[in-house]
Amino acid sequence: MTNYHLLVLIVVITLAFEFTNGWHDAASSIATVVSTRVLRPLYAVAWAAFWNFVAAFVFGTAVAKTMGTGLVDLKLVDQHVLLAGLLGAIVWNYATIRMGLPASSSHALMGGYGGAAVAAASFRAIIVHGWVKPVIFIFLGPLIGMAAALIVTVVTSWVVRHKSPRGVDRWFRRLQLVSAGAFSLGHGTNDAQKGMGIITAALISSGTQSKSTVPYWVILCCHLAIAGGTMAGGWRVVKTMGQRITKLNPFGGFAAETAAALTLMGTASAGIPVSTTHVITGAIAGVGASRRITAVRWGVTERILWAWILTIPGAGLMGAGFYLLFLKWVR
Repeated sequence: MTNYHLLVLIVVITLAFEFTNGWHDAASSIATVVSTRVLRPLYAVAWAAFWNFVAAFVFGTAVAKTMGTGLVDLKLVDQHVLLAGLLGAIVWNYATIRMGLPASSSHALMGGYGGAAVAAASFRAIIVHGWVKPVIFIFLGPLIGMAAALIVTVVTSWVVRHKSPRGVDRWFRRLQLVSAGAFSLGHGTNDAQKGMGIITAALISSGTQSKSTVPYWVILCCHLAIAGGTMAGGWRVVKTMGQRITKLNPFGGFAAETAAALTLMGTASAGIPVSTTHVITGAIAGVGASRRITAVRWGVTERILWAWILTIPGAGLMGAGFYLLFLKWVR
């Protein structure tokens, strides 16, 4: 297979990954607005998909640059590493979807990419300092989301303290449309950029371009793919996110989505690849904990936590496995 054909294949599979990312993370985007019955599932995914795409025109590409050139030394790897990493991430995503676990597509891609790079050139291919913030934010992301949700809940509770429950419910049903859109905007900003980084890395490693600047066509294609995947939905994970962690009403849904949106926009501006799934899960748990600690089903969150911890090494092993297969059968 020539470098050109391999490059085309990487672009196609990256867009397929972005589609599965939107499909997988549709649950994160719409779980609260569906579980509170503010929108029917079909309308909710359409709303989320729209804002996923709009994100292409709002934020920069700091996360894409981190993903493409900040994690692996491109001088030590080739396009087969990128292809193996993508396939490892897609297989991991599919496995967690089947199990109904809201694992991180972002960390699956990082793990698959890193694992394939290690299989190709050992650990010297890894840019260690580039992994520090993303790994730390595996734990900080949900904690920040939880803390932000607690703050938003307390502040909004104080604002509406003299209002009738029916009036509060009516207003927050409307406001939740805004918060759901903001969260989907943050989701598109963060997650679509992971694929942009991989395609840009492929363009550089193939000699097609020399700079780490993300081409405009790559930005548009990645956002279209993630929006299309969101339209496909991921209903098993919706049930886990929207019903099993804690019971939500429109007020709580607004608080969770607003907190998660603020967190994602902040990390995207700083160029830190984080998991939207982790952040919204932490925010939902924070809303439940604001009522009482026992309102959160901690047994479910413990199972989710294990999925988070195992994603990078699990996807890494799959990425390494695919690279070794390529080494034996393709190259």
